[in-house]
Amino acid sequence: MMQKIQRFGGAMFTPVLLFAFAGIVIGISTLFTTEAIMGGLADPNGLWYQVWNILLQGGWTVFNQLPLIFVVGLPIGLAKKQHARCCMEALVLYLTFQYFLSTILSQWGANFGVDFAAEVGGTSGLTMVANIKTLDMGMIGALMISGIVIMLHNKFFDTKLPEWMGTFSGSSFVVIVGFFALVPVALLSAWLWPMVQSGMRAFQGFISDAGALGVWVFIFMERILIPFGLHHLLYFPFYYDSAVIAGGVYSAWATQLPELAANSGSLKELAPYAWPTLTGLSKIFGCPGIALAFYVTAKDSKKKQIAGLLVPITLTAIFCGVTEPIEFTFLFIAPALFVVHALLAATLATVAYICGVVGVLAGGLIEMSALNFIPLMASHWSTYLTLLVVGLIFTGIYFVVFRFLILKFDFKTPGREDDEEIKFHSKKEYREKQNGGSIEGSSETASHGDTLAEKILEALGGKDNIVDVTNCVTRLRVNVKDENLVQSDKYFKSIGTHGIKATKKNIQVIVGLSVPQVRDDFEHLL
Repeated sequence: MMQKIQRFGGAMFTPVLLFAFAGIVIGISTLFTTEAIMGGLADPNGLWYQVWNILLQGGWTVFNQLPLIFVVGLPIGLAKKQHARCCMEALVLYLTFQYFLSTILSQWGANFGVDFAAEVGGTSGLTMVANIKTLDMGMIGALMISGIVIMLHNKFFDTKLPEWMGTFSGSSFVVIVGFFALVPVALLSAWLWPMVQSGMRAFQGFISDAGALGVWVFIFMERILIPFGLHHLLYFPFYYDSAVIAGGVYSAWATQLPELAANSGSLKELAPYAWPTLTGLSKIFGCPGIALAFYVTAKDSKKKQIAGLLVPITLTAIFCGVTEPIEFTFLFIAPALFVVHALLAATLATVAYICGVVGVLAGGLIEMSALNFIPLMASHWSTYLTLLVVGLIFTGIYFVVFRFLILKFDFKTPGREDDEEIKFHSKKEYREKQNGGSIEGSSETASHGDTLAEKILEALGGKDNIVDVTNCVTRLRVNVKDENLVQSDKYFKSIGTHGIKATKKNIQVIVGLSVPQVRDDFEHLL
């Protein structure tokens, strides 16, 4: 079950990769169309405004159509065959489900406690999906239906029908089965989802009343779940769905940007919902402190080598918001440090929140600048100055705490290893180890012709040992048949990755931001 949940979380990153560019377009376009910042140049009747408004509306595509995008995106990561056909099936059956649900509510809505005659939005619980008036199930509904379709696709796509029924095979058969399977799903949704909506509204009230404590618990849980690949499932409903505000924090914040830019009042009072995305503060301010502690505590003979490792992965965390490369450099060597990291990250976010800092601050510096600093600096510079001061103080705290713990407990963080410099190994050495031999002491180096995907496949026991593969932003997620055929974390680092996270038959190879290309190569090899 854990493997399936992790794979599901990884698959959700396929559409999420679109958010960074969309966010940048919205942030910059909002800046250039806000009269409070641009003055008369942003007059709605002028050419400047109209041109930027075209780009702004285009930038909203991803956020305005999130359910549809996730419906189509999920099969890319989870379908076991014919991914493109599964995407089509998912879209068709999701729209079919919405027509079922819309008709059920229009006829019997009162029996389910739904006033279908009400206007969409607000507290009605209704929305529009592809011009279909229906129950607002947000991304949860989209993921549910897409997951059902993927299951049907994997089970029935290759079903052999009599030759005279060949027209109904493949995708047609999946849609036929799904058509009838979704009728009871629509009925259950009409009955159960209004109760879920009531519960979500109660949860929103609870988390809002929890104040700083709620912030601390949320941020701590988001960080501590990273090793298990489950953090996506925690924050998705907050960021992109209606856990704390209708439409999610990202959508609500981007919509409110013009108002925020024109008002110099407290951001915390203007947008009290925008605290879940404070997860990004530890990326900007925590990771440099961690990296500096690693460098200072490294052996003198390895400082230059470690600097070459730490500089790019720290910049990746700061600018792109991807922390896994630096976090996974010490997670498995010293897991206690990761717990400390989660504690400090939660405390940093909570202190910033108490000081009035909120916003879309989950990504790296690029995303933060587009959605916060650039459009809002003129009106809220004092808030961002406060954030800078608090952040730099915590950079120092991170450094002091990590340095103390590394030296106190002699954690073998990068540059403090007892072994000699890691070298690359060859397929021959790998096969010798598989046969009971040892790769230690061998002088043969890896073939320069081997791609990283080939090396990873060999280290995972070969293609006959692979069950399935998907990826998230930095990790290649693979389920294997026999975990005993998988090489060690040290070996994976020697072939050019950042190591692995192994949970029985579920193996996560930490590749870095090039993982989509590596996965493509990996699948071609399979």
